[in-house]
Amino acid sequence: MGIEWIKEGQRVAAIIISAEYLPDKTEFITPDDYKQQFGFIVYEKGKTIAPHLHRPVKRNITGTPETLIIKRGKVRVKLYAEGNKILATRELNEGDIILLIEGGHSFEMLEDAIILEIKQGPYMGIEDKEYLA
Repeated sequence: MGIEWIKEGQRVAAIIISAEYLPDKTEFITPDDYKQQFGFIVYEKGKTIAPHLHRPVKRNITGTPETLIIKRGKVRVKLYAEGNKILATRELNEGDIILLIEGGHSFEMLEDAIILEIKQGPYMGIEDKEYLA
């Protein structure tokens, strides 16, 4: 298992990284221009990172990419293409990661689940979502 890019033509709907995937070197999965950066940083024992902070750089972002990490359980995700047609259905297991980039999505808990969700903020409430028919 590794990394799966789910696409509709050139449009990337999602990237799934299986729990078993362990890179042996630093690897960023997403291109530099993605709204949310996604990658692995590999360090050897004893490596240190100098104290630092991130400057308050203003960014203009449209959309809400989400990263979900399945901490416990099993989840079925459906990804939707243009016209609200199902593009792909996948089962995510404990330790799997999915980056939702474009298009719609839905989830069904196949087992009791704990999901860590990381998304761009601030959350705008009901204005943030459009429910598909």
